[in-house]
Amino acid sequence: MAKRTFSMLETFLIFLLVMMTAVTVALLSILFITSGTIENHKDSGFPDTQSSPATQSSPTTQSSLATQSSPTTQSSLATLGSTTTEGSTVTNGSTATQAPSVMSTPEPPLFQNFSGYHIGVGRADCTGQVADINLMGYSKTGQNARGILTRLYSRAFVMAEPDGLNRVVFVSVDIGMVSQRLRLEVLNRLQSKYGSLYRRDNVILSGTHTHSGPAGFFQYTVFVIASEGFSNRTFEYMVTGIVKSIEMAHKNMKPGKIFINKGIVEGAQINRSPSSYLQNPESERARYSSNTDKEMVVLRMEDLNGAELGLISWFAIHPVSMNNSNHLVNSDNMGYASYLFEQEKNKGYLPGQGPYVAAFASSNLGDVSPNILGPHCVNTGESCDNANSSCPIGGPSMCVATGPGEDMLHSTQIIGRILYQRAKELYASASQEVTGPLAAAHQWVNMTDVTVQLNSTHTAKTCKPALGYSFAAGTIDGFGGLNFTQGTTVGDPFWDTLRDQILGKPSEEIKECHKPKPILLHTGELTKPHPWHPDIVDVQIITIGSLAITAIPGEFTTMSGRRLREAVQTEFATHGMQNMTIVISGLCNVYTHYITTFEEYQAQRYEAASTIYGPHTLSAYIQLFRGLAKAIATDTVANLSRGPEPPFFKQLIASLIPNIVDRAPIGKTFGDVLQPAKPTYRVGEVAEVTFVGANPKNSAENQTHQTFLTVEKYEAASATWQIVHNDASWETRFYWHKGLVGHSNTTIQWHIPDTAQPGIYRIRYFGHNRKQEFLKPAVTLPFESTSAAFEVVTS
Repeated sequence: MAKRTFSMLETFLIFLLVMMTAVTVALLSILFITSGTIENHKDSGFPDTQSSPATQSSPTTQSSLATQSSPTTQSSLATLGSTTTEGSTVTNGSTATQAPSVMSTPEPPLFQNFSGYHIGVGRADCTGQVADINLMGYSKTGQNARGILTRLYSRAFVMAEPDGLNRVVFVSVDIGMVSQRLRLEVLNRLQSKYGSLYRRDNVILSGTHTHSGPAGFFQYTVFVIASEGFSNRTFEYMVTGIVKSIEMAHKNMKPGKIFINKGIVEGAQINRSPSSYLQNPESERARYSSNTDKEMVVLRMEDLNGAELGLISWFAIHPVSMNNSNHLVNSDNMGYASYLFEQEKNKGYLPGQGPYVAAFASSNLGDVSPNILGPHCVNTGESCDNANSSCPIGGPSMCVATGPGEDMLHSTQIIGRILYQRAKELYASASQEVTGPLAAAHQWVNMTDVTVQLNSTHTAKTCKPALGYSFAAGTIDGFGGLNFTQGTTVGDPFWDTLRDQILGKPSEEIKECHKPKPILLHTGELTKPHPWHPDIVDVQIITIGSLAITAIPGEFTTMSGRRLREAVQTEFATHGMQNMTIVISGLCNVYTHYITTFEEYQAQRYEAASTIYGPHTLSAYIQLFRGLAKAIATDTVANLSRGPEPPFFKQLIASLIPNIVDRAPIGKTFGDVLQPAKPTYRVGEVAEVTFVGANPKNSAENQTHQTFLTVEKYEAASATWQIVHNDASWETRFYWHKGLVGHSNTTIQWHIPDTAQPGIYRIRYFGHNRKQEFLKPAVTLPFESTSAAFEVVTS
C-alpha cells in the first residue's frame, strides 16, 4: 500500500479534531457533575409540583389571557399603541426537583358488566426547551433550536379488561426517540403514584422520531455528546408531560370498544437505501410488491354509546420532511397528521386541546424516507440513487433527497395530509372489533452477549456496540459533516490513526465480531465518563386481543420488520393464537440506532453501519420476541427472567450552553414592540411583529404561560378578544433571535389562512426573562405584550 499523504484540508481536520478532543477532555473534567442525580441537578428551575399544562379543557370562546378592551376604530389602527405587562410571579431558578413520594392512588370503581375494554385517552405538552439546545436526529453541529413551529405532545392510551385488573398502556411521544433514562424515570413516577398498576411490562413509550425536537434527555455518552450535554430542564419537562398524559388517560377511562383496520398508503415514502434492500434474497423480495411497507394499521376507539375517543395509527415513514437546516421545534409530518385529525374531531378547541386524541406512531421506518422525489445532486440535478449516494462532482455532500413541496414546510404538510387522509378513510370504515384478553411480557436483555441459534447446527453471537464508517456519512435525508461515504467496507488509516490516538484502539474481538463493518467508533469499549452506548435493552410485547404490539428499541428497516412480524405471528400461531395482527412500534423504551437484516448489513450503508450490536442483531431480536410471544400464548409470562436491570447514572455532563441573564435595550423593557404589524393584511399574507425578547428556554422552567403567542380576534358582540391561534397552530411561527450579552428579539408571524374571517386582530407575546441580582439566586419573571390591532380583509 502506498504511503498516505495528507492534503491541507485533512491536515486542518486533524488539527481541528485534536482541538475538539482537548475541549471534550476539559469538559469531562470541568463540567462533570459530582452529584448530578435528578434530585440534585441545580438550576433546573422546575419545582416538583409543577406539571405540564393540561391540554384537555373546554373549548376556548374567550381569551383568558386577554383584557376585555374595545378596539379603536379603523381610522386609528395605525396609531394604536401596544401594551406590555410584567408579571410579579417569581420562580426560583435554582429550585431542585424532588423525587415523588411513594404513594398509591386508590382506584375508582369500574363498571364491569359489558363487552369490550375500559379505554382512557390523554394528551399533554412535552415540548421542553425551544432555544439554546440542539435538535435531536440529524446530529448536525449548529442545528440548535431558535423558536417553535408547533408544540410537542405525549399521547397516552390506557386499556383495561372489564374487571380493571389486566391493563396495558401505549404512549406515542412527539420526540426523536425514547431514551432509557426517560423511560426509567417515567416508570418510577408511575410506581410512586399508582403502585404496581403501571409497570415495565405493560407500559410502552414510543417516539414518533421527529428530527425537530429538543435533545438533551439521554444518559449514554454518544447521545450526550450529540446533545451537547444533558438538559435537566428539558428532561423534566418531557417526563412530566408523559406522566401527565398517562394520568389523564387513567382518569378518563370509560367502557368502550376498539376497532381495527388496515390499508395501503400510496405516494408518501421511498426506500432511501434501495441497493441494500436488494441484498436480501430474491425469493424473499418476490413476496412483496414494494421495497417499503405501505400498510397502515389504524385503531378506532369509542365508548359504548359510539362517541369517539381516539385513534392510534402505525405507519413506516421517517419524520424528516423538515430537513437539517430547520431551527424551529416541531412534530414534522406525523405530527401534522395528528394535528389535522385532532382539529377535525375537536371542533371549537384550540390545537392541543379537546378530549379526542389521535396518535400517528412510528413503525419499521429505518430505510424509509418521505422525500419522495428521491436523491439528486444539488449542483447538477442528476440522480445520485447509487450504492454510495455520491455525486460525480462534490461527492456525498451534494446528494440530497427532496420532498414534493416548494420547501420543507410545504413538503411536511403534503406528506402529513396524505397520512391523515388515508387514516381518516380507514378509521371511518373500521368495522372489525378487537376482542379478547390483554397481556404483556417484558425482559431486560444484555444485547452485547446474546447467543443466536441460526439453525439446528450453528450459533452466532451479538457484539459489543460499535459504529461503522458509513454512520458518519449520514443519509440522503441529511448527509454527514465530513467526507465519509455510504457503503464503506474498508477503514481509512487517517481516521483509524486519529481514533486510536484519541480514544484508544478497538480490540481484535470487536473488530472481528462486527465484520464486514469497518469500525469508526468502538463505543462498547468506551466507558468514560459513562458507557457510550447501552448494553441492557428492553424487549416487550403487549397484546390487545388479536393485536400484538412489539416495542422495538430502535429503527428496523423494511425487511427487518417484515421478518420479525412473520416470526412473531408464526410463534403465536404455533401455540394456539391464530391470525394475530403484529404491529412494529418503533423507537421504544431505549434507543439503539438501527437494525438491518444480515444481508443488508454486508452492504454497510448508513443503516447497517448504525446496527450497533453487529450482523446478527436482527436474528437476536427475532429470537427474543419469539420467546415473549410464546410466553404470552402459553400463559407462562411469570416464568420469564426479569433480566439485568439497566443503570440510571447519577453523574452527567451539564449542558454546554450556559444560563445567562436576559437584558433589554436601554430605554426598553421586555415585550416592547420593535417592529409593529401593518394596519391591514389580506388573507394569504403574513402578519409579523417583532418584540424585545427574552430567552424562551426560561419558559421551560417557569410555566406561567401555556403558549408563547396568541392570535386574537375582536368580537364586537361581546366586546372581547377571542383566541384563534396559539403556538401549537401550524399557521404561526415563533422566531427567537439571539444577540450579545443577554439581548434578544422575538418575531411572531401569523401566516393568514384563506379560511380566516375578516375582522380586527392582534398578536400577543408571552415570555419569561431571567434576572439575577448580586449574591442572589436567579429568578424568572413572566411578562406579556400585545401588538397594535390590525385588520384582515379578504380582497
